[in-house]
Amino acid sequence: MATTAPKALDDMFLDTLKDVYYAEKQILKALPKMAKAAKSPELKKAFETHKMETEGHVERLTDVFELIGKAPRAKTCDAILGILDEGKTVMEDYADSPALDAGLIASAQAVEHYEISRYGTLKAWAIQLGHKDAAKLLDETLAEETKTDKALSQLGGPANSAAVAKAA
Repeated sequence: MATTAPKALDDMFLDTLKDVYYAEKQILKALPKMAKAAKSPELKKAFETHKMETEGHVERLTDVFELIGKAPRAKTCDAILGILDEGKTVMEDYADSPALDAGLIASAQAVEHYEISRYGTLKAWAIQLGHKDAAKLLDETLAEETKTDKALSQLGGPANSAAVAKAA
C-alpha cells in the first residue's frame, strides 16, 4: 500500500497562492459595485484606483505562479467570500444612509487586512522556500495593500464624522 508524503510548506504556499488569486479576482468584481455605491467622490476614486491596482496584483500573482513552475489556478476562498458578502449587506442595508460610506470603508478595510495577512505570510514563505523573485513580487503587492489601508483610514475620519453629523 503506497503512502503519500506529508504535505510540506511548499504545498501550503501553493494552496495559499491559489486562495489569494481567487480572492483578488473576486475583489475585482466587487470594487466597481463599491465605487458605484459610494457617496463621497474621494471614496469612489479610491475604489476605482484600487481596482486598477488589483488588476496589477492578479498579474503579479500570475508571475509568481510562473516563477514556481505552476499554472495560475484559483482555489475558492471562503474567507473573502464572507468578507465581500458583508460588504454587499452594508450596501443593501445602508444604501440611503449617511453611514453608507463609513460602512463601505470598514468593509474595504476588512478586505485589505485579509490581503495584508495573506501577502505577508506568502512573502515570508517565499523567502523560506528560496523563491527570492516571488518574494519581491509579493512584497510589492503587500506594500500597495498597506498603502490602500492607510488611505482608507484617512477617508474614514471624514466619513465617520459625516455619518454622525447627518444622523444627529
